Amino acid sequence: MEFVKMHGLGNDFVFIDHFNKQPAEGESEGDYPELARRLCHRQFGVGSDGLIAVLPSQVADARMRIFNLDGSEPEMCGNGIRCFARYIFDQGYIKKNTIQVETLAGILTLQLTLEGEKVTGVRVDMGEPILKPGLIPVLAQGEPVVGAKLEVEGQEFEYTAVSMGNPHCVIFVDDYKNLDFEHLGPAIEKHPLFPRKTNVEFIRVDSRGEITMKVWERGAGPTLACGTGACASTVAAILNGKIERKVTVHLPGGDLFIEWGEDNRVYMTGPATYVFRGIILDDKITQ
Repeated sequence: MEFVKMHGLGNDFVFIDHFNKQPAEGESEGDYPELARRLCHRQFGVGSDGLIAVLPSQVADARMRIFNLDGSEPEMCGNGIRCFARYIFDQGYIKKNTIQVETLAGILTLQLTLEGEKVTGVRVDMGEPILKPGLIPVLAQGEPVVGAKLEVEGQEFEYTAVSMGNPHCVIFVDDYKNLDFEHLGPAIEKHPLFPRKTNVEFIRVDSRGEITMKVWERGAGPTLACGTGACASTVAAILNGKIERKVTVHLPGGDLFIEWGEDNRVYMTGPATYVFRGIILDDKITQ
């Protein structure tokens, strides 16, 4: 089985390409969750935060399915979709700089920055943030859910809930020194307030134009970057009056530029990088 490894600011993915061919035996769409668990393992597989399947679409230029390392399928992934756009362009499947990609969060439009034939950056129209509690989903009153209370691990936090096609719980912190990230992240991810679990972002506001983010991703744990999380955190910080509508988000893997436009749509700009191409030889994975 052939694969390509890519990353967006250190948030890394194994790509399985089924755009022009039917899945081989052991690679049917129904087997993607198990394939993700095997390939994403950093000791027994390739090692990554997720598996991305490249598929044809009847309603867009291509279809992206993404699976976390635990086999769960999130609605969207901001870093993953930037890598996806570069991959299908470089493969020659779509040779234009505006691409539409079908995801579980809907059809998203991406703008490629090109230097000749080389993709140097990708700007994603992430759509409008979802602020209705029932659609995020979160078991809370009022819209938007800003400054709501959450109790976990014997502590109380104020959080803001936003969906960018997937749920996010955004918590503002003054610093990370006293933050018990490894315990709070998974506890909040599975908190009863979030029926479909949630991504968790701990945000430090550095200025009106900069924030720093530490993320616990639903189904993946700590990652170096989360594109939808950066978008949700920007929206949350604006709703709380902490920043302007254009901001640089500092993540452990690098920076993303996020804008919540006057058209109510969120735009994310960042890189997409290749790591390597390979062939899986393990019979337990390929069979």
